[in-house]
Amino acid sequence: MTPLWSLTATELVQLIQRGDVSARDVTESTLSRIDAVNAECNAIVARCDDEALAAADAIDSARAQGLDTGPMAGVPITIKVNTDQVGHATTNGLRRQRDLIATQDSPVVSNLRKAGAVIVGRSNTPAFSLRWFTRNSLHGHTTNPRAPGITPGGSSGGASAAVAAGMGPVAHGTDIAGSIRYPAYACGIHGLRPSLGRVPAFNTSAPDRNIGAQLMAVSGPLARSIPDLRLSLAAMAQPDLRDPWYTPAPLHGPTLPRRAALCLAPNGMEVDAPVKDALRAAASRLAAAGWQIDEVDTPPVHEAMRLQLILWLSEMRIGAHDAIIDEDDPDALAIYDYLQAIVPESEPPAVLEALRGRSRLMRQWRAFLSDYPVMLCPVSGELPFDDLRDVISQSEFETIITAQALQIGLPFLGLPGLSVATGTAQGRPVGVQLVANQFREDILLDAGDIIAGIVPTTL
Repeated sequence: MTPLWSLTATELVQLIQRGDVSARDVTESTLSRIDAVNAECNAIVARCDDEALAAADAIDSARAQGLDTGPMAGVPITIKVNTDQVGHATTNGLRRQRDLIATQDSPVVSNLRKAGAVIVGRSNTPAFSLRWFTRNSLHGHTTNPRAPGITPGGSSGGASAAVAAGMGPVAHGTDIAGSIRYPAYACGIHGLRPSLGRVPAFNTSAPDRNIGAQLMAVSGPLARSIPDLRLSLAAMAQPDLRDPWYTPAPLHGPTLPRRAALCLAPNGMEVDAPVKDALRAAASRLAAAGWQIDEVDTPPVHEAMRLQLILWLSEMRIGAHDAIIDEDDPDALAIYDYLQAIVPESEPPAVLEALRGRSRLMRQWRAFLSDYPVMLCPVSGELPFDDLRDVISQSEFETIITAQALQIGLPFLGLPGLSVATGTAQGRPVGVQLVANQFREDILLDAGDIIAGIVPTTL
């Protein structure tokens, strides 16, 4: 018999709703899987066993009474440690926040609970959720269950590693500069960065977000199947008045032409040959399904990245500098120094000009994505990086950040992006990125369904 922990969320919901298995059975299977494999990759840094079993029992009781148990009834999930979950520390990978206990759930956690999801643990992130690698001085180092020598990604590295290793079919992640899309890519799974305003966000533990986070940071799902992303996005995207950016847009928009822009090297970006091969293969699958594929260039990418970094570093120097120094996490200190070296200090007019430039770039990109409802492009210019490569030197960091232009630039525009795993190349996971206009996650998922399959677990 196939172990329950290895099934997709969509499969588990069907089994539980039919009464073939109980939510407790599924939860116990997942907790046993965590016992077996988590020590090897350190994806989950806080267990929720008792709460998870109680939640599963409540679902089974409700089902026995004929009550609605929700669209994700009994699905085991993890929550990233930078997001409030009542009764747990919102550490964000920081020793200075180890006792910052949440007094209420964030909207995304609340919505997932209402949908019937069962939280089995909290996933690791780098200090300050600052990197595409996952290690911190509080929770330690998360490794990639598919290949320990490469990064699991970041900042949702614990989330991606948990899904890849079978410690829950769906994980919650956040993305301000690739923190969902890149970990999914590195661990060979799928990850959806929703549009800004799609999923409500709010942490009581830190209620006033910087403007960069307000304009760019989102929560979204990571999973081994595209249907699981669709299921969990619908659960996450329910209204919550605590987030003034939340927009109640429909999850399914009007029919659009099946036309995709194939962008192999956006704005002259250097892209590894295996990544281009994956893009061409994905384009062929879309073409075989009746899509028109045009190989074209994109609107500005590097300018969007440059303006995002100006805004980001301006805020960090004001609002996070003392915290970074006080935390004294070696990796965070190194990355902060590297960022400061490539982003000069900016006076207020430069920050205002960055915000002005944002509206101009958004107009250009939305016009482009009106002509091409889907853009098919690299997740990164390189195959997944060797683990901890970013802290080797300034030059290595600069090479990495150049490869991540699309990870940084696209959030500046508030756009949704889907990272789709397509296989392996040179012993590393490889995949592609799909991008659409705001609130058109539906067409991303439709295209992703054509390109992707169900990714097997590892370990």
